Amino acid sequence: MTLPPWPAESPAHGQVLLRAVEARDAAMAQSLSTDPYVPQTGSLPGDATVREALAWVGRQQKRHAEGAGFSFTIARRSDDVAIGHCGLWLKDLDEGRASAGYAVAPSERGRGYAAEALAALTEFAWTVPGLRRVELFIEPWNDGSIRTAERAGYVREEGLQGRHRKVGGERRDMILFASVRPGHSAR
Repeated sequence: MTLPPWPAESPAHGQVLLRAVEARDAAMAQSLSTDPYVPQTGSLPGDATVREALAWVGRQQKRHAEGAGFSFTIARRSDDVAIGHCGLWLKDLDEGRASAGYAVAPSERGRGYAAEALAALTEFAWTVPGLRRVELFIEPWNDGSIRTAERAGYVREEGLQGRHRKVGGERRDMILFASVRPGHSAR
């Protein structure tokens, strides 16, 4: 699948901007890798070494060219320091759907960055032709991520998605949250 071009301007909202992942973001990746949950959800190993963090950065830099979607570093607007990571994953673009994910470094949490990053990511999503719906799959115990989704304007949909996603090698239940392109129906 050919994706739309990389944005000419970094998506931004509030205190954050979303920019291309750079080698200098390896320290942020190492910080993310200390969270016991984050390594279970993607390709970043737990307690990553500098080499492993740089390898993860390299993988993120290829996501767009590979057709997977847009992989962004979340940076503070004030100083462009990396504070987290988010992605808009487009494997279901032909059906008008995308999924999103986000994580903020443990030392940067509690400041509203995740919700602002998700809002920026969602605003950017509506520039992608044919995309009408962005979905988040959140484990029921993850209150922080649920609050983030709600603050960014996502709506919880009915029911539990039983054993919907693999996390840490096992299938887990998920709650589905969605944002719908303005002017379109939910499904």
